[in-house]
Amino acid sequence: MVVDARFDYLKPVRSQMGLVLSPFYGIADFPVRAWEGVRDQFTSRSELLAENERLKAEQLLMQRRLQKLATLTEQNVRLRELLNSSALVDDKVLVGELIGVDPNPFTQRILIDKGEKDGVFQGQPVLDASGLMGQVVEVMPYTARVLLLTDTTHSIPVQVNRNGLRAIAVGTGNPERLELRYVADTADIKEGDLLVSSGLGQRFPAGYPVAVVKEVLHDTGGPFATIRAVPTAKMNRSRYVLLVFSDSRTPEQRATDAAEAQAEADRKAAESGTPAQPAPGAPAAQPHEGAQPAAPAAPAAQPAHPAATNGTAPAAPTGAPASHPDARTRH
Repeated sequence: MVVDARFDYLKPVRSQMGLVLSPFYGIADFPVRAWEGVRDQFTSRSELLAENERLKAEQLLMQRRLQKLATLTEQNVRLRELLNSSALVDDKVLVGELIGVDPNPFTQRILIDKGEKDGVFQGQPVLDASGLMGQVVEVMPYTARVLLLTDTTHSIPVQVNRNGLRAIAVGTGNPERLELRYVADTADIKEGDLLVSSGLGQRFPAGYPVAVVKEVLHDTGGPFATIRAVPTAKMNRSRYVLLVFSDSRTPEQRATDAAEAQAEADRKAAESGTPAQPAPGAPAAQPHEGAQPAAPAAPAAQPAHPAATNGTAPAAPTGAPASHPDARTRH
């Protein structure tokens, strides 16, 4: 040990012994390495399994968020379309959301989340971002039922936007089709014409898109043509709608109010016209420019009155004084 510590004579021997003993080091360390390898193997597998489960859960969460984001994006697009539509509508509007569809296959009705508390009234027009959808037929405190244009019991007066030709669009029960009834076979209507509401009947405001003509069939010898149109509104796809507050009165109320307004206008016109009739010729003629030159002739009529009362013949043929009373009557 002293020689090995102080001198390098045993260094080659130690090197050779290390070379000989190297396999024994590996054999002695094999159980430890084998145990650590098995332990790492099971530990890594369990960690991988746990990490895999965690990543799967995160993937599901991200997919749910992505789906929600896609839904919000679609809602944003639809709301922007409604905002653009409401900007084009001059009347006051209220945005509603579809919350139910009538399960009866023979009716075309939907339920919206706006009712009497929101000012909704029966007969109120309903639109979506593309055109007219229908009208409110039943109002409840917080909901309302809407009858779509495509219902078989619904009809709406329309006109061709190109030339003003009037017709009646009737529902067929198919959300993708309307029919025009009683249109003459020689009428100027063709495929692609836009049909808008005419305003007749005082139910729907005039000028709203209703449908686009898809097919025109001429029946030889028949008086009417068969015309089919596609609604501009997305009847079975729209989720948000616009409620138009053009006039909340019923047609009967509007007719009564119109008659009362006309009677009031006639009364005011009669009252404003009565003071002018009994007034003397000069004051009555002042508001009328054409009567002003006749005013100075009024004093000239005074000498004629005594002559007329005395019964003298020469006073009768004087034409100028006799014409003034007729002129005042015409004024």
